[in-house]
Amino acid sequence: MGEISLRRRLEPSLGVDVYEVRLGDEFLMSSLFTVAEVELARRGLAAVSGTDLDVLVGGLGLGYTARAVLEDPRVGCLCVLETQAAVIDWHRRELLPLAHDLVADPRTRLVEGDFFAAVAAVDALVGEGPAAVLDDGPSRWHAILVDIDHTPRHLLHPSHGDFYTTAGLRQLARRLHPGGVFGLWSDDPPDPDFVTVLEDVFDHVEAEVVTFANHYTGGRSANTVYVAALDGLQP
Repeated sequence: MGEISLRRRLEPSLGVDVYEVRLGDEFLMSSLFTVAEVELARRGLAAVSGTDLDVLVGGLGLGYTARAVLEDPRVGCLCVLETQAAVIDWHRRELLPLAHDLVADPRTRLVEGDFFAAVAAVDALVGEGPAAVLDDGPSRWHAILVDIDHTPRHLLHPSHGDFYTTAGLRQLARRLHPGGVFGLWSDDPPDPDFVTVLEDVFDHVEAEVVTFANHYTGGRSANTVYVAALDGLQP
């Protein structure tokens, strides 16, 4: 998808270090705007009942979603699937503010792999078979949280497109326990067409707008967190 790079710079208007990630010339994320990434974890897990939860995060980035997952004491296992080896290396070398707490937590596993290909493959998220990306991971998850593409329409790569269809999301739903939750971050306002696709697959769907201060505009900006849950009685 292109060369990925991490930049740390001083933001003089705030007097803080800012961490930014780019893919080629495309801006991906900034440590100044992480509210919705944290809310993806908090709102997704709030929709899950039970304890000893197995959570899969698609996309590591700056680590804010993954770190927020670990703040929930019910989480027993966190696996983060990241396609870019460099991003995992940044965390293991502790180049990012949250890296130490994330990699030092015994519940955390950082795995290099293509999240979308793993969901589409028959056995890629199960600890069996030649396509498995987890040697001993669970066959189902209580929550799968994804922050990779800008939106379900604005993709980092065309190959991701099938995931956001009814067929693609049905493949993901088969990876969830009964009562399991799929959470998705998006940079756009709620998309009614995508909500309809989610409702074709899941029993309960919410498109929640998350607002946050924008230091550059002096106003507020917004992202969307989609939370889609299966009924607990579903096989």
